[in-house]
Amino acid sequence: MFLHLGSDVCVSLKEVVAIFDLESTSMSKRTREFLEASQKSGAVIDVSRFDLPKSYILCEENKKTKLYISPLSASTILKRANDKDYKF
Repeated sequence: MFLHLGSDVCVSLKEVVAIFDLESTSMSKRTREFLEASQKSGAVIDVSRFDLPKSYILCEENKKTKLYISPLSASTILKRANDKDYKF
């Protein structure tokens, strides 16, 4: 099953490691350092484009870490991930 993250971007649900709310988690110094290191390493994929980013999704694809920045809220993405009837 695939999970839609916004802007026509989907990832396999099996690859999703964690879903985070950007506003509440970015207050932590360690989280900011992690996000900055991910950006520098080229692991960040910003799918929010022109929308305000609301969440980030940590994925492991072929043993590589990817961090998707999404315009959708973490709760919306989590609901989609847990909804057995959700199909995209």
